[in-house]
Amino acid sequence: MKLFDVYPLFDVNIVQGKGCHVWDDKGQEYLDLYGGHAVISIGHAHPHYVEAISKQVAKLGFYSNSVINKLQQEVADRLGAMCGYNDYQLFLINSGAEANENALKLASFYNGRTRVISFAKAFHGRTSLAVEVTNNPKIIAPINDNGHVTYLPLNDTDSMKAELAKGDVCAVIIEGIQGVGGIQLPTNEFMQALRQACDENNTVLILDEIQSGYGRSGKFFAHQYAGIRPDLITVAKGIGNGFPMAGVLISPKFTPVYGQLGTTFGGNHLACAAAIAVLDVMKEENLIENAAHVGSHLIEELKKFPQIKEVRGLGLMIGMEFAEPIKELRQRLLFEQKVFTGVSGTNVIRLLPPLCLSMTEADEFLSRLNNVLTK
Repeated sequence: MKLFDVYPLFDVNIVQGKGCHVWDDKGQEYLDLYGGHAVISIGHAHPHYVEAISKQVAKLGFYSNSVINKLQQEVADRLGAMCGYNDYQLFLINSGAEANENALKLASFYNGRTRVISFAKAFHGRTSLAVEVTNNPKIIAPINDNGHVTYLPLNDTDSMKAELAKGDVCAVIIEGIQGVGGIQLPTNEFMQALRQACDENNTVLILDEIQSGYGRSGKFFAHQYAGIRPDLITVAKGIGNGFPMAGVLISPKFTPVYGQLGTTFGGNHLACAAAIAVLDVMKEENLIENAAHVGSHLIEELKKFPQIKEVRGLGLMIGMEFAEPIKELRQRLLFEQKVFTGVSGTNVIRLLPPLCLSMTEADEFLSRLNNVLTK
């Protein structure tokens, strides 16, 4: 059987990782400035993480959600305390798209509406509702194109208020920082106006922090820069440092009903062990503060490169926009300089390294980038 050929692949077989470095099957070392799409939060093969999941799988990897799993409550307690949402509820699932699916369902259960506001360049996943609120018609199949969504320009307060004032909007879904869209930041003023407008019109505010959350922006959640509290927050990627896991943080305004939501694998014992280990390391090694510190340094230094048209981002979620397509530049970084980076569209390189990236490693990246930009 062949693999379904939907991924364009670099001819590199990564077989090992440690911290912010990975190695291929030929023994070549690479500096990882992408973290597998922002998934690697505490670094590859962190010893505490390895020990935690090894011990758990030796005892019990999985049992169903029909019995008590005290590890789930430990995740909820630890996450609530660290992110500042201890009064919220937590529903655990497996992926970011699944988190957004459940958030949108909860919103519709809450107010009985079906119309959703999303934004230009938004990306929220590839399953039914999640892909419908993603602003990319190339990946929305006809069966998903059900007319639920109105796309608005990001940071256009007037158009946002006008749509919400119609009184029929179920939910607004917005990324804390747009990732696939090219590291586009909603302004604090827009986020504050959005929160107020949602309150005034009984519309549910969903913050997609799947890529921008878990410390990546230099705060636990990127929306915390605006000082707002969403009704629903979706998380994934960094929550398990590579183990598939996701969650929805649910405000007290929502009352759970038996059978309303469900999952087979979500919140399983092994996933919870991974998530607890991630929170341990984030706290003990001050990784959120590190992301803010090292990220600020990177952004400041990147802005000095005349070849870069614009640098955007917060913490260790950074976009470098060039006037010309970056395909060749990204390939040279990988194959000549041995650095993994990401991409958005044709002109933006994305940096999403593990949150443990050191100043030394950041400066090494800057040196390697300079090599390809000046030669």
